[in-house]
Amino acid sequence: MSGHSSKPTVGALPDTTVESPFVPVALTWLVWSLFAASVAVLVANVRFGGAWEIPGLVAIDGLTVLMWVVVTFFSGIVHSYSRRYLAGSTHKTRFFVAMFGFTAAVTALVAADHVALFGVLWVAMGLLMAELIGISEGWKQARAAATVARKYFIASSALLGVALTVLWWATGATTISGIGAAADTLGGPMWLVAAGALVLAAMIQSALIPFHKWLLSSMTAPTPASALMHAGFVNAGGILLTRFATVITVDSTLMLAVVAVGAASAIGGKLLKSVRTDVKGKLGCSTVGQMGFMIMQAGLGFFGAAVTHLILHGFYKAYQFLSSGEQVEHTGPSETTEHTIGRTTSAVGVVVALLTGLGGGVVFTVLTGKGATVDSGLLLTFFVVVTTLHAARSAIQHTALSTPARYGTVPLVFFPAIVVYAIVYEGVSGLLTVSTVTTELTLLHGVIAVSFVGIYVAIETGIHEHSQRLYVALLNATQPASDTLLTSTEDYNEY
Repeated sequence: MSGHSSKPTVGALPDTTVESPFVPVALTWLVWSLFAASVAVLVANVRFGGAWEIPGLVAIDGLTVLMWVVVTFFSGIVHSYSRRYLAGSTHKTRFFVAMFGFTAAVTALVAADHVALFGVLWVAMGLLMAELIGISEGWKQARAAATVARKYFIASSALLGVALTVLWWATGATTISGIGAAADTLGGPMWLVAAGALVLAAMIQSALIPFHKWLLSSMTAPTPASALMHAGFVNAGGILLTRFATVITVDSTLMLAVVAVGAASAIGGKLLKSVRTDVKGKLGCSTVGQMGFMIMQAGLGFFGAAVTHLILHGFYKAYQFLSSGEQVEHTGPSETTEHTIGRTTSAVGVVVALLTGLGGGVVFTVLTGKGATVDSGLLLTFFVVVTTLHAARSAIQHTALSTPARYGTVPLVFFPAIVVYAIVYEGVSGLLTVSTVTTELTLLHGVIAVSFVGIYVAIETGIHEHSQRLYVALLNATQPASDTLLTSTEDYNEY
């Protein structure tokens, strides 16, 4: 295959309404019913406010109902997509049961208040995702990938268990809300152990560097499972830090460390993506970077921004994975395929991208008030500017329009997008019971910002490609576990 060529379709696509097993049909309808119910609950929460709870067990607040809507919507899309994708597969029913079980575990997790219930559901969520990764029993690489993922998820669960145990010991509270109420009493070595374990558990679950190997080894998962994983599962790290925000924000030094690890993964994901050639591999590296941004926003104290990021990234990444086959079709290499990494942009294009980024930052500041004072909000706005600038430059380079049309269209597209982002951010922040915790800017914040920009410019100009040693190191860092690699098509045997 080259260019835009494609092979003719052989035979008709399967009709999912004919002879479809009962379980996939029933679970698909059930998930969409849960989505409709979640929307109703969200509307009720917005209109009447307050929180509903079963004391000591579950607490349904704004974050809970928002995540219910998001999770059931993504799950409904994936369920519907999978009915055709897995038509005729021997493990179709088992796949749907595992997928629905995962959905149920996540919806229960965001409502859990008792620390033991939260911990059990965290374990269940990981084990069910590992099951989806290795769903093809006849494929040894799939089973190996599931084993790799399971080890990481168990490690994350163990760290969470340590954190929850220490917090219970330090506060005497057995609920997340109780721990939050007693956060003023936290400090010292016990708090550091608990907070550190929470951050590490979130990093593993969200596949931040250096814990990204499980994600890059999970490409054996069926595409619908990958969509659910990248749109939902990896976001659990952000949800964890938001739920335990009162613990994380006790000390500004820890928050700075969270910003640092998030920034490292954000820029590291972009570096890794630059050396991958396969579509799903690039999407996986992109997720590593985007989860870094999410964790970084939590470290800056803007948990509303972190939740907004995970929702919008979820929509984007679910679409990207479910349409990945089409992307392969559209980007088939040919002799005339352009090399885009390090490709120069005209001076006018650079100016347009720069002004678009700066204008986006101004719009964000005006609508949210972030960046108007010298605190961590300024750094948040800075990253909005950098992200907008990068997206604008990419659009200028790749949009199939005349040069004048591109220069005029990019600002007209991106400014409304920033407005939508700011509105969603304000709406999400209004639903959360967690307050924004801004911190003073320090020299280390400045070092992180300068380093981020320096590495970003190096990547965009292709400087990193001139070092063979760096290129090989990046290529090695993107390689999945060796026993999950498919070296021969004969190795794949679904049955």
